[in-house]
Amino acid sequence: MGFSVLIPARLASTRLPRKPLADIAGLPMVVRVARQAALSSATRIVVAADDAEIVAACNAHRVDAILTRRDHANGSDRLAEACALLGLDGDAVVVNVQGDEPLIDPALIDACAGTLPAHPECVVGTAAHAIDDPRDLANPNVVKVVCDQAGRALYFSRAAIPWWRDGSAPGAPALGRIAPLRHIGIYAYRAGFLRRFPTLAVSPLEQIESLEQLRVLWHGERVAVHLSAFAAAIGVDTQEDLERVRQLLAGRV
Repeated sequence: MGFSVLIPARLASTRLPRKPLADIAGLPMVVRVARQAALSSATRIVVAADDAEIVAACNAHRVDAILTRRDHANGSDRLAEACALLGLDGDAVVVNVQGDEPLIDPALIDACAGTLPAHPECVVGTAAHAIDDPRDLANPNVVKVVCDQAGRALYFSRAAIPWWRDGSAPGAPALGRIAPLRHIGIYAYRAGFLRRFPTLAVSPLEQIESLEQLRVLWHGERVAVHLSAFAAAIGVDTQEDLERVRQLLAGRV
């Protein structure tokens, strides 16, 4: 199965300015992400950048990159433009790897891509892993997903779902007899749907939860979920995250 990896990269970042170009062991972070993605089975890796400086940095390290508009509201819209610029067929599988995931597991990329051939009725694939700490279940910054028996998403939420009604643990919600799932923010798309996604009306649930993936479910489309045995690697949102990744790659942690 052939698939492409597209990596959205935006130069402006509130918490970590110029994040895609942050140095990690001698390479810009977005180049680190692309090289990690290249260890997957993807047939093509392309950075979708909003600034010519990112494109130049990628090209200097032999990473394919294209320039997209700066005014996109989110990464999905940027990738929709990238699909059009690259002329991808509507049935082509595209995996969205975030540009701040320099330690992403290549096997996770392959597994996410594989959800769509396994689920021809789905237009999006993603991943999740079991939650083993009740504090994560109660944390609204940890996104949860509930799936049907075929491994398709029923709902994503910041709330504790599923809720074990008969649980007796005081304080933090109990995990219950079925492990709740933490959503991992990686997505596979059929390119035709990805191009259509920006035209879909924003859903009320998406606005309430501040979760873009709920737009897919709101409009009656299906999302396949790969169940990973492992939590995702650390991403980079802050300067502290950046220092942690630098230390990990330097072998000091």
